[in-house]
Amino acid sequence: MKKALVIAPNWIGDALMAQPLFALLKARNPRLVIDALAPKWVAPVLARMPEISTVFPSELAHGKLQLSARLLFAQQLKHEGYDVAYVLPNSLKSSLIPFLAGIPLRVGYRGEARFGMLNVRHANPPRDKRPPMVEHYARLAVKPGGRLPESIPDPKLKTDPVRMAATAERFGIPPQTRVIAFCPGAEFGPAKRWPAAHFAELAQMLRRSFPYAQIIALGSGKDAEIADEIVKGAPFVRNLCGQTSLDDAVDLLALSEAAVCNDSGLMHVTAALNRPQVAVFGSSDPRHTPPLSQAASIMWLQLECSPCFKRECPLGHLRCLKEIEPEMVFVELRQLLHRP
Repeated sequence: MKKALVIAPNWIGDALMAQPLFALLKARNPRLVIDALAPKWVAPVLARMPEISTVFPSELAHGKLQLSARLLFAQQLKHEGYDVAYVLPNSLKSSLIPFLAGIPLRVGYRGEARFGMLNVRHANPPRDKRPPMVEHYARLAVKPGGRLPESIPDPKLKTDPVRMAATAERFGIPPQTRVIAFCPGAEFGPAKRWPAAHFAELAQMLRRSFPYAQIIALGSGKDAEIADEIVKGAPFVRNLCGQTSLDDAVDLLALSEAAVCNDSGLMHVTAALNRPQVAVFGSSDPRHTPPLSQAASIMWLQLECSPCFKRECPLGHLRCLKEIEPEMVFVELRQLLHRP
């Protein structure tokens, strides 16, 4: 095989957890050219992966068929000479473009009646029996039923110090500033978001111990409201949620000395940058989607009711997050900040 197309996942975290698949494919065939078709909100992450040659950003909306747009993409890709396509989402619509583009081998997991769309189909285990997502995606690098290598590489993103410095300057962060990042959002829902009051109390603790540190809040425009709540309790925190592009956020996380993240796309970005972080888990399971970095510390209470994988706490108490006290996170974060 000379050229492969990846149909990327719709979420930043999933795209990063798929990167070991690309690394395994390149390890097996170093001359393989890997391109990716990705939603525009995920494309910047794919573009920073060393294994990916070209990224085709798409405006295809999550959950919509948009057949004419998919047919147009297929026509554009038809003459690119792809030998194989790896379809990472499980939906029928995600397999349409490689099929319509006439790519000979189309690899993916069984799902949504796409028997004719994929011709190399892997058994798709039930969600409660699925291995960690990195392993789940990496299995597409081997034949159905085949064995994975004993060692699977962690996700890794490329960084550019010159670009990082320019981004910091654009946001008024002087050189050599000690930056600590808060990532208080989580697209899935409130049951994955550590309380804003806890973030604010943690910020006050950090202010007393590291008075010259600049604490910034990063996330999308949807996260600006929770970041505003943090600022009410800690006015010195800079709320940059909604003011940064994903590329900007990657640069700012790369220059941060440490971060505190919910289980979110930015948690996986921080891990792929190998930056120290405390990752707070509530309704989700760090055994399934952990931050893949030796520099990450996971806070998860593993209560009898978790993981429930719900958007909102079905019991109404949100103990899995509220009982992770700011002091607990501060102790972990301080150890990270003092680590050589």
